[in-house]
Amino acid sequence: MPLRAICLDLAGVLYQDPRLLPGAQDALQRLRATGLPLRFVTNTSQRNRSQILNDLASLNLAVDESELFTAPQAAHDYLTHRGLTPYCLFHPNLKEEFSDLEGKQPDAVLIGDAGRKFSYEHLDQAFRLLHDGAPLIAIGENRYYQLDDGLHLDAGPFVRALEYAANCKAIITGKPSPAFFEQVLADLGTRPEYTLMVGDDVHGDVEGALNSGMQACLVQTGKYRAGDEKTITGEFRLEADIRAVARTVTRLLE
Repeated sequence: MPLRAICLDLAGVLYQDPRLLPGAQDALQRLRATGLPLRFVTNTSQRNRSQILNDLASLNLAVDESELFTAPQAAHDYLTHRGLTPYCLFHPNLKEEFSDLEGKQPDAVLIGDAGRKFSYEHLDQAFRLLHDGAPLIAIGENRYYQLDDGLHLDAGPFVRALEYAANCKAIITGKPSPAFFEQVLADLGTRPEYTLMVGDDVHGDVEGALNSGMQACLVQTGKYRAGDEKTITGEFRLEADIRAVARTVTRLLE
């Protein structure tokens, strides 16, 4: 099937905080050389948009601001368009991005990777709002993420806990939400079946892309664990790392 554009996850694909993954810089240059438009799509909610761009620049990864799509920004857009004031349960680094939505009595709950803020007190306050009818907006539903010392809990388990307690269903604004992928595709101007999503999360990246009609590739770096590819159905590529992805894409376009 023709390939017209590529979407790349960041952490676990190009870098593993705080270092580049082997060959990532050369692989990105090789993908750039194909002439295909690239978009960088991330669910991270521990770093704000400016910090992500600075992180990429510090690693000598050339990414334009217009190419970056973040789940927190999608959440902000969702809240803004509906005139909602969120009770924010997320990392302090995101506070600046949502400061314009503060000031009123919260009528929604926004949850991301809050780290140590996932205390009983904060979760209980979120539950009380949800129980009174406030919608639950989740930046993502990732189960865990990878750091150099291993896997760590992400926001997903806490999203599920609040759903169970308040008998509600979260609205996911980042991956694997079809709405998030549709936003990226609209910006690219490409059809989903001609667009490739590359990521290390078999559910958020690969399954989400497949459910949106996109091509998908799972890389065996980052949070990938042996056998992940057997946990979902559908046709997708399995590559060792971003270097292998770049080689495959180049070969397909020859």
